[in-house]
Amino acid sequence: MALSGKLTKKLVENLGAGRHGDGNGLYLVVDPSGARRWIVRVVVKGAKNKKGAPLRTDFGLGGADIVTINQARERALEYRRMAKQGLNPRFNAQREIPTFEEFAQQVHIERMPTWKNAKHGQQWINTLRDYAFPKIGRMPLDSIDQPEVMMCLSPIWTEKHETARRLAQRIKTVLDVAKSKGFQSGENPVTGIKDAGALPKVKAKPKHHAAMRWQDAPAFYADLKSRNAMSANALRFTCLTGSRTNEVLGMRWEEIDFDARLWTCPVERMKGGEEHRVPLTDEMLSIIEPLKALKSEYVFEGQKRHKPLSNMSMLMLLRRMNVEGVTVHGFRSTFRDWASEVASAPREVAEMSLSHKVGSDVERAYARSDLLEKRRALMERWSMFVSGDVGNVVRLA
Repeated sequence: MALSGKLTKKLVENLGAGRHGDGNGLYLVVDPSGARRWIVRVVVKGAKNKKGAPLRTDFGLGGADIVTINQARERALEYRRMAKQGLNPRFNAQREIPTFEEFAQQVHIERMPTWKNAKHGQQWINTLRDYAFPKIGRMPLDSIDQPEVMMCLSPIWTEKHETARRLAQRIKTVLDVAKSKGFQSGENPVTGIKDAGALPKVKAKPKHHAAMRWQDAPAFYADLKSRNAMSANALRFTCLTGSRTNEVLGMRWEEIDFDARLWTCPVERMKGGEEHRVPLTDEMLSIIEPLKALKSEYVFEGQKRHKPLSNMSMLMLLRRMNVEGVTVHGFRSTFRDWASEVASAPREVAEMSLSHKVGSDVERAYARSDLLEKRRALMERWSMFVSGDVGNVVRLA
């Protein structure tokens, strides 16, 4: 026979924020966020509080999206029986608590629509797969505390600090969601470790992408111009626009307005999460206009039809050209140095050309313009400098 109480399935789904009693110590807790979980309040026989009175304790029974009202009532009854016998339900209940790995995979799937792109979503779960699952993957969620998290973070904290920092963030997210579903209680162990200063402070060394001197850019560009490969076209365009690799390689024809001489890179491909307009110069247009004839979805088509060039294509071209110690991303620095040292461009114009955010949130709220015309003039000068007559400048080997 099914147990009964005050709540109904409809109420469980629709009640607002707060603690709602079903009877016999069972409550539905609805967070302001809308997350719903079951708790049972019991008095364990013999347990006393600081004043010597019987100690009432709340125990989580699971999220209401996973645990039905009847299951919650059965578990609550089981917990009350144990408490009556003097057994602490936390250590004696037979709960079906998922392992860290099972739950992390579930969180990953649930959050798929929120990832900036598929690559980021894959990196999120890969970090856990490589550094957390081997240590705590098989452990039930409610058995994971600070020592278990430290097992994952300590070995890589100084050696791979950026990875460890992201790992901590991702473990914290999994355990936060676990708490909202009633599988964890108390402070998040990652927060506890941070607040206690349990891990040493690591001064992160900024990694700068190796950049070419702006003085060498014209000779390099002349060499590039003599090559017919699609990767050479893409690299020329990247150098001239100061754009990031994925922004250029993912470029589609519908993003280009030839009449307005403008390329609009959409939000989903921008690191800063804001649409970016790039003024197109004669030199840039001379690279992309002949590629229209290919009738591809992408401006810079790779080896497969309607697929872009691979991320490595431009770097491999640099290696074939024997250009040592330079990355594709580094050309953004080359442009930035030239803009300051040669063009004497105002900081905000040069920074916005690289799609960097300039100023505080308040300043940006008032300065809504992306300075397109000023940036257009700067990019025209850069194009002319890079593609101009290099005279006797020594060709890069």
